[in-house]
Formats: sequence, C-alpha cells, structure tokens
Amino acid sequence: MTETNTPTGGGVTVQEKRQSPTSRTGTATAPAGTSLMTERGRTTIADVAVAKIAGMAAREVRGVHDFGTGTARAIGALKGRLGAEDGVTRGIAVEVGERQAAADIDLIVDYGVAIPDLADAVRSNVINAVERMCGLEVTEVNITVDDVHLPRQEEPQGGEEPRVQ
Repeated sequence: MTETNTPTGGGVTVQEKRQSPTSRTGTATAPAGTSLMTERGRTTIADVAVAKIAGMAAREVRGVHDFGTGTARAIGALKGRLGAEDGVTRGIAVEVGERQAAADIDLIVDYGVAIPDLADAVRSNVINAVERMCGLEVTEVNITVDDVHLPRQEEPQGGEEPRVQ
C-alpha cells in the first residue's frame, strides 16, 4: 500500500492508502530507496520519535525562541517548576505513515528575525533531518508563528521578582 496525504482544509491532513503496484510475480513492490520495508522485515518509527527529531532540528535554527501555543508554554513552565523535563516535542505534531511523514510546528520567534526566511530554514532543517534519520519522505512541514519574543520579555535570573526603586 502507498500513502498520500490529502489536505482537507484548515491544515488537517488525511492519509489515504492505496494498493501498491505489483511486480510481475504478483507481489507488492516497494518504491526505490525505501529502507523501511525489506524482504527481511519492516521497520516502524513511532510518531514521538519523529516528533523529537523534528523538534531538535527546528531548535537548531537561529531565531527560533521557543515552541508551542501560550497554553502549552504555560503548562511546560509549570512542569519545569515541578522538576519535569521540558518536552522537546512541545509545539510539534506529526503524522507518520509507512513511508511518509508530515509535521505541524508552532513557533515563537525572536524579534527582528525575518519570519519567511526563518520558516524556510526550519522547514528545510526538519525535512533534511527526518528524511536522513528516518528514511521517511516528508510531505509537508506546516509552520505557525504564534508569538514574537521581545528582548524586554526576559525573566529575571534566579526566579527573583524585579526590584522597584
């Protein structure tokens, strides 16, 4: 079976499965270069693994400040105060099929960065990392810029309140 991602509007993608072409012997043939399905078995990559790879690749791009919507960031901050690790997948949603993957990324960008250039760099880095590390074809990387981080928004070091004089 092959999968195609069909946009349904509103950023939602539906995965359609179609019968794979068959060889002359009547057995299904995998597309050239696919290493996930071999004669000796199948490799399945979980959504969370692809999301972590996408998250790390997006973080490597200069100008990306943080990820997630305001609610996700607030929950992440609360978890951080309770000692939990900040999730590398916050703000990253992926859909993984047998041979293809798609990602939706919610970003907070640094003030002064050209957003279209940043989005192109993030998209390129994510596609390259996921395709190289997972062997999946990345069909799309949708990026939503949820906020712009301003320099004066920095929190005081050590959890202290700012002093009023």
